[in-house]
Amino acid sequence: MIKGYTLPRTPTGESSLVPSPPWHYAGNVLAVEYTADQEKAAAFLPEGLRLASSQCGIYFIEWQYTSDSEEVYLDPVCSQYRETIILLSAIYNETPVAYCPFIWVDQDKSLMRGLIQGWPKQIGETWITRSYDIPSKASPIIGKGGRFGAALSVGGRRLAEAKVTLIEESNSLPTPTFASAVNVRYFPELTKGKYFEPAVHELVQLKSRNVNISPVWKGEASMKIFDHPYTELPDLKPLNVIAGYRFSVALTVDDLICLRDLR
Repeated sequence: MIKGYTLPRTPTGESSLVPSPPWHYAGNVLAVEYTADQEKAAAFLPEGLRLASSQCGIYFIEWQYTSDSEEVYLDPVCSQYRETIILLSAIYNETPVAYCPFIWVDQDKSLMRGLIQGWPKQIGETWITRSYDIPSKASPIIGKGGRFGAALSVGGRRLAEAKVTLIEESNSLPTPTFASAVNVRYFPELTKGKYFEPAVHELVQLKSRNVNISPVWKGEASMKIFDHPYTELPDLKPLNVIAGYRFSVALTVDDLICLRDLR
């Protein structure tokens, strides 16, 4: 009997790309709130969601991951990755939520975990300014006057970039926040005549636990989304940049609820 939570499944299950949950994460976040064209943003929402406002968020995150079965963070090749998340402000059953039309990661393990959760992950390269625990002109402070930058490239082309200058501590996270995300789990059919009758098509919401957030710093921001031949992200270009944020977050993911079967 072959075993494993994900493919490839083998006699022992040890070759599985991703082990079974729980999955534990810690990350440093650089985020920017902005507004986009309301009509274009609404067109990205799946059945069951409606647009709450034109406010969007772009999140650049440097993550470290581990599981219960082993201390994966001792093998940085497996535990570390970076990603860029786009979020829209949406409503589900009169409750504010976030919806992610695009997300890029730089590691296959993260991509697999994301697809299981309903994040529409693709491969891309995210780069983020780091802060170190020592004074240096090469390391911005996480405090007033600290300056951070981030960029996303996809297929060898720069797709997005942002810069944030921290001004003050904030009592709130950026809006929308990925903690309230509603996702779509989708897996298509290959059987001839059933291409548009997916095997899985669900509106789901993640249930995170053990959520911890560092002090949140807020400041001024700038961001750009560039034209690209292979993605419609430019439809969500910023019309107005609201604010930038820098904080750290830790959480555990091991459950989700199916809100609606969309088949």
